[in-house]
Amino acid sequence: MRVVFLNSKSIHEGNLVLVNRHHPLRQEIDPDKLVPVDEKHTAILLHSEAQTMLSRLLTLLDAKDGIVPVSGYRSLQEQETIFQDSLKENGEEFTLKYVALPNCSEHQTGLAIDLAENKADIDFIRPDFPYSGICQEFRMEAAQFGFIERYQTGKEAVTGIAWEPWHFRYIGYPHSAIMQQKQFSLEEYIEHLRDFPEHGQHLRFEDEGHAAEIFYIRAQESSVTTVSLPDELPYQLSGNNVDGWVCTIWRK
Repeated sequence: MRVVFLNSKSIHEGNLVLVNRHHPLRQEIDPDKLVPVDEKHTAILLHSEAQTMLSRLLTLLDAKDGIVPVSGYRSLQEQETIFQDSLKENGEEFTLKYVALPNCSEHQTGLAIDLAENKADIDFIRPDFPYSGICQEFRMEAAQFGFIERYQTGKEAVTGIAWEPWHFRYIGYPHSAIMQQKQFSLEEYIEHLRDFPEHGQHLRFEDEGHAAEIFYIRAQESSVTTVSLPDELPYQLSGNNVDGWVCTIWRK
């Protein structure tokens, strides 16, 4: 077994960080991890891993002309500007439904992307991404590439954000597939994983030759938490931005 040391700072890093008004962003993304979403939209940035998977998905669907990126990574200053501008133009009720408070926006993680059907007059705040055509094809395949439709209808009371069919969040596979199967919001999924602690029954996932074992690690009161992992198996660790980490071990 190998021992991995986790510092409290890393709770706020990783693909599974939960960012909302109750759990604001506590750490800015490393700028070196941001890349242009594609060659046509060099001002729109994404985390490099999310960008790679988005590009693969759009290539698979031959959708790079039918779907366009609208908004990716935003700095704190950009989010503040968007929020204040929306307050002036649209009022408080609209803004609180569709625009996250500064430091409570997933866009600041570099893991979120707003997409639109490629047509004239795209709305920046509420771009059109219908449940038909190439947009629906994207939505149906998104989980296999690590993306979820983050703000689904019927989950408003849980997420604190209105239905946004254009907003996709990268959390990585197999978490995206599990969330899709169980119809969880990210808030519900993070809570669900607490039922699978490190020293208990782990969540098992198998799909088309992929096998993973997932469990939750609660942060200890000390500044460093340790976890023992198999020597020979690849793994991924992500903070949840709340109180610990999610470990994913890939098995043969």
